[in-house]
Amino acid sequence: MKRFLLRFLLIFNFVVVSAQQDSIYINAKVSESKRQVTVNQEITYFNTTSTDISQIKLLNWIAAYQNRDTKLVKRQLEDRENDLYFAKSADLGSLENLEIKIGEKALSINDISAENIYIMFPNTIKPGEKVHLSLQYQLNLPDQKFTGYGSNGKKIALKYFFLVPDAFENLQETPKNFIDIEENQSPGVYWKVIFEVPANYYSQSNLTEIAPNYFEGTLNTDPEFVVSDRNFTQISPTVDGEKIDITFGYALTKKEKQNLEFYLPLQLNFIKNKIGFLPLKIFISEKFRKSENFTGLEDVKFWKFRYPLFSESQRNDLDYFSIISKNVIQQSLIFEKKQDHWLMNGLKTYLEIQYIERYYKDEKLLGQLPENVNIFGFKPLQLFYASKLKLSERYGLAYLYILTKNLDQKIAEPFEDLSNYNAVAISHLEMGSLFSFIAAKMGQEKFDDFIAQYFRDHAHQQIDKTKFLKDLALASGSSSDFLDDFLQRKNRVNFTLKRFNKTGDNFEVKISKNTAQKIPLKIETITKTGEKKEFWFDTNDSQTDVVYTIPQSNAAKIVVNNEYIFPEKNFRDNYLYTKGIYSNMKKIKLKLFQDIPNPEFNEIYLNPRLNFNIYDKILLGLNFKNSSLFERKFNYSLTPYFSSGTGKMTGSGAISYSVQPAESVVRTLDVGVSGSYFHYDYDLSFQKFGVFANLNFAKNPRSDVGRSLGVSYNFYEKDLNPKILAENEYQKYNLWSIGYGYSDRQMIHEKYASVNLQLMEDFQKISAEAFYRWEYAKDKKLSVRMFGGYFLTNTTKNNLFDYGISKVSNYSFSYGLLGQSATTGLLSQQLILAEGGFKSYVGKTTNQWITSLNVDAHVWRWFNVYADAGLYKSRLQPTQFIWDSGVKVKVIPDFLEVYFPVQSSLGFEPSFKDYGQRIRFTLVLNFSAITNYFSRGWF
Repeated sequence: MKRFLLRFLLIFNFVVVSAQQDSIYINAKVSESKRQVTVNQEITYFNTTSTDISQIKLLNWIAAYQNRDTKLVKRQLEDRENDLYFAKSADLGSLENLEIKIGEKALSINDISAENIYIMFPNTIKPGEKVHLSLQYQLNLPDQKFTGYGSNGKKIALKYFFLVPDAFENLQETPKNFIDIEENQSPGVYWKVIFEVPANYYSQSNLTEIAPNYFEGTLNTDPEFVVSDRNFTQISPTVDGEKIDITFGYALTKKEKQNLEFYLPLQLNFIKNKIGFLPLKIFISEKFRKSENFTGLEDVKFWKFRYPLFSESQRNDLDYFSIISKNVIQQSLIFEKKQDHWLMNGLKTYLEIQYIERYYKDEKLLGQLPENVNIFGFKPLQLFYASKLKLSERYGLAYLYILTKNLDQKIAEPFEDLSNYNAVAISHLEMGSLFSFIAAKMGQEKFDDFIAQYFRDHAHQQIDKTKFLKDLALASGSSSDFLDDFLQRKNRVNFTLKRFNKTGDNFEVKISKNTAQKIPLKIETITKTGEKKEFWFDTNDSQTDVVYTIPQSNAAKIVVNNEYIFPEKNFRDNYLYTKGIYSNMKKIKLKLFQDIPNPEFNEIYLNPRLNFNIYDKILLGLNFKNSSLFERKFNYSLTPYFSSGTGKMTGSGAISYSVQPAESVVRTLDVGVSGSYFHYDYDLSFQKFGVFANLNFAKNPRSDVGRSLGVSYNFYEKDLNPKILAENEYQKYNLWSIGYGYSDRQMIHEKYASVNLQLMEDFQKISAEAFYRWEYAKDKKLSVRMFGGYFLTNTTKNNLFDYGISKVSNYSFSYGLLGQSATTGLLSQQLILAEGGFKSYVGKTTNQWITSLNVDAHVWRWFNVYADAGLYKSRLQPTQFIWDSGVKVKVIPDFLEVYFPVQSSLGFEPSFKDYGQRIRFTLVLNFSAITNYFSRGWF
């Protein structure tokens, strides 16, 4: 009877489905455990190609959850997520008991564990013909925590689980795998879905609800469903006489619902006025809310304090405008996410920018945070330029940050190849800024009219990017002609405001650009009272200086592309003053602490420094530098310190220049000079002067693999006392060093390797190091380090340059030792995991060769066990084998760790009277190492 009803509904469905439109009927029964779904399904598939087809590809994306060898797991590991990798078998997803028929003929199925199931037809399907497939199968749902889809035992979120044809299939039959990027499977299909759910459970979908648990309709996206024991909140504002149903797949707080009842009509009216389209139903799932909300609104939490940036109503407004606008754009046209992402996300961000310009024009980037942080009446954040930036400037700043690291990517890069940061900064923010820039040039209403007309003309059609850009260029009077080429490369566009001359009542402004692309520009004049006037100009393909004439208008300042409206690589040369001693110049400004740079000034950042070593004691310093949160080509940093231990001035400084080719095998080439002056023993100082060149090779921004090559020359001069002179200590020496490093910071299998050649007049030595860390279970790791060092020649007069076994000598003053020359006391127990890397004092140095193996394994919570073993040989001495073992406590993993030796070549060490002096510790006080640690998975 059920099969008969299914066929009846399918036949009835043909009457209402348009010609040549694929259709899918599904009857889905949810088990009482909410872990299984039994499916009866009918697919009507049309051959819309111009050739005969003999098979169909069905996307079986639940198979992405079946084991740790899928592309979904690989991508999640790239994103620093390992829940699915270490999942229990009961939490995985799979397809079972699949049967497929055409009429009464059962079709053979090769592998139901594949994400792409190819089904051969008994007869070829000619162009324009259709085929009906009947399917039965069972879905074993994965745990919802992996991607937001699946079951948590109480609630079910269904998307990408049913078997569907690939709507974007081509003759190459390219495999298509689920990688959790919200791409479309089967847009444009007519759906009819009936659920059988447990008692007191409800279902909801982005499809039109015909009756309880019964949904149907055509979507430009893929259907999604939520089954829950809670009913669903719905808000239905009216826009231009039409009721728009907005359904939420999660519970709203009372305050949130009240805010949305006020803001949603405002938002929907705004969107419709911009693009001329609103769907009649908007469904917001919990995952969609989390992935599409407005970033940067979260309260700042510190210890027991909580500082809100924005009010709850403002957060609701901005969050849901971002969510609603993305939903509307997705429903307007059919997008293929991997290739069309920049158009979909750019239009959504354009709406967001315009909404902020309308309702949050004067709102600051940090919201009310500068006002809320109050220390005895003093509001320190108000000193920062970041507190004065507008909320709308976030779009240009986010892109500029990644550009200055040379880790940005092409806008048209396939979405799955974008790093997590670039998926936001490039696909959303940069592209949205470009649309806003073009809209400002051609006229806001004209741009909005173009978008609205385009949506009307291409409703429910797959987007044609090339045609869109051509139509936009025509509508903009060729102002957007540059986009086609701009999207295909990593851009380093820069407009330079060079000089101005006063001619009568006008300014003649000389501007150059570094590209042949015909990109418009905006010149703005600003008076002392803040009055602004703007002038738009088209440009030609010349890269020479061009003079533009604008009215003086009592301007005090001339600005090109103000407020980051266009994604330039450098905004510091976009400002000139017109009056006073700084006319045709930039002002110099001193800033306390690091800040977002203000491109209007040549800024010098003053940052207090506090440091310590046992000889200088507390070091109080002030760092002068020209770079801040954004990296620059030319950098200087000077830090004079007052040494409280000696009463003298010490310090360090460096000057460097960075070359960052946009598209090359090289990411950065840094060359520079450096110097430092500190104390390495009581009343004994050292001076170090160096020249260096460091080359970082280009990396895949989604990958954690990095490669670098470094060359340096350093000259050292040390103070010596009579005792040290008697030990043949070196007072002056030169060191050349050439090194290559490889790193792969991926989860599960973390790897590092390096090779280094070091030489001076008395020795040449080569060393190699390899490190491997394996996460063999959730939060449990095994580390293996190998080191080998060999002196090619060695005629040194003491052991200063020997390989360290249990302690490095640090003759290059490159390790962060708090007690450089300490032989007793706590600071002498500091461990640098380099060279031999032994934790027990099983040997001092070796002057011929050494090999060592260091192993470290997790046991419980903060506790690890370690073991070291190695061979070493010194001249005129036999080869020695040494080993040690013990327990490591990870106070702060990788930064502060304590080693307790147990057994070694020396014996059972806890029985030694001086055991307390044998305990070692590592301490890493390196801010860049900490920031690199937390940036993993983003770029």
